Amino acid sequence: MPTASEPRLIQQFEGAPWEIEGYLKAGGYEAWKRCVQDMKAAQIVEELKKSGLRGRGGAGFPTGVKWDKVLNHRVKERYFVCNAGEHEPGTFKDRHLLKTLPHQLIEGCLIASYTVQAKASFIYVNHEYQEERENLHKALAQAKARGILGKNVFGSGVDIDLQVFEGHGSYVAGEETAMLESMQGRPAMPRQKPPFYPTDFGLYGKPTLVNNVETLCNIPRILYKGASWFTQVGTEKCPGTMMFSLSGAVNRPGVYEMPMGVTIRELIERCSGGVPGGRKIKAVFPGGPAFSMVTADQLDLPMDFDSLKKAGTGLGSAGVIVVDDATCMVAKTLHFSNFFKGESCGQCPPCRMGTLNLAQLMAKIEEGQGTQKDLDSLLQLCGFVKGTGYCTLVTGAAVLVQSSVKLFRQEYEDHIRLQQCPYRPASVAV
Repeated sequence: MPTASEPRLIQQFEGAPWEIEGYLKAGGYEAWKRCVQDMKAAQIVEELKKSGLRGRGGAGFPTGVKWDKVLNHRVKERYFVCNAGEHEPGTFKDRHLLKTLPHQLIEGCLIASYTVQAKASFIYVNHEYQEERENLHKALAQAKARGILGKNVFGSGVDIDLQVFEGHGSYVAGEETAMLESMQGRPAMPRQKPPFYPTDFGLYGKPTLVNNVETLCNIPRILYKGASWFTQVGTEKCPGTMMFSLSGAVNRPGVYEMPMGVTIRELIERCSGGVPGGRKIKAVFPGGPAFSMVTADQLDLPMDFDSLKKAGTGLGSAGVIVVDDATCMVAKTLHFSNFFKGESCGQCPPCRMGTLNLAQLMAKIEEGQGTQKDLDSLLQLCGFVKGTGYCTLVTGAAVLVQSSVKLFRQEYEDHIRLQQCPYRPASVAV
């Protein structure tokens, strides 16, 4: 089993992995060369299906199935987009991969674009990631100078290129359809459904393959070492490793690669060195603030898509936020409620008004001005707005509040009874 010091996605490099020489020495671009010289698109897709790789950006959809759908779409004009628009609280693994492994991402993008026969291919990067974007441009120039992309790749007759798109969107622009809208010069607003998926109606209204950074960084290693190698770790239904972003009340915040199915406890104790000051864990967001929290008695839950879903929460992009017992959960929930309020694009009324009203009621209770009626209204509002938006933002905002009240109702009632926050002034926001 790989450890944090023996990862499988981030290999042991001779020299700087962000430079092409170090990447080539570790077998970099060999999978890409094999694809254009020896493999058909259907063979690539089949190998991904055998690996069981699931998307590392949200719902964990099988990667091979998604690629297959675009490859075999009746519409022949297709596109590819790498989604590096990371903007969620507690999630910073894409930034880490862009900075340290740009060539591995480029190789994954080239294979994806080639496989689905994309007319054009893009890497959509968060505009705040200036250093990472410059690093990516440098890596692309290095690869082009070596004939790895551009005209007649590896003498195969294949012409392929990647364009970096600077995304000036927000949190909601991370939603696939909102991202694609912004790339076409329109506001970053999720599309009304149907059509449901970019695989049918994506960029310019054509079938589009969208994958996130970590998913694509897995592709070269799977094709270089084989699907059976990839399935040696992880769980049966969620093989491989995952990059976990750990933050909050931990001694060593950072990005850790561990096998799928690792427990929350092992992530916190083994990787991030536990909680500072000898304090106890009060709650953990296993997949960021848009998913339900878990409490200290659930730390042995496996961190994989299916186990967390069964437990009533979710893995998402694995932004693990730890909350200690010195934190007021009303204040913490208000902090994230304000985030959702500020990030709503305002397109659909349930989200525009729902996130605003949720934040207002949360603030009223936190400030000691709330009543029992306000608490009842808060939960009623969650029920009204959940599942009503064009994207999942308002649902995430409602799930956050519902989870907080369910698990820590006594704290809400104490705020109302005492007419003030019973905790010390303000815990530090994540």
